[in-house]
Amino acid sequence: MGRFIALMILVIPGVIAGYGIKLMRDTIFQIMNTPFPNLTLQFFIGLVLFIAGLSFIGGFIFYRDRKNGKIAPRFQKRKS
Repeated sequence: MGRFIALMILVIPGVIAGYGIKLMRDTIFQIMNTPFPNLTLQFFIGLVLFIAGLSFIGGFIFYRDRKNGKIAPRFQKRKS
């Protein structure tokens, strides 16, 4: 059960990032989706969703690798 929850924690931000890429792609091809009044807003919302999803996944992987000691010494926690 724990692995399934961890998988869902990573899949949901991945889907959000994928939707952000879709919105940016639709803007390039000038396809307007329903909740957005103009293409510029659609592009920036897609960019925000992409960055948010990607940063969550990156932070999750960084936290896991830091916990397991698999990162460079300069990124490891300093002991007080």
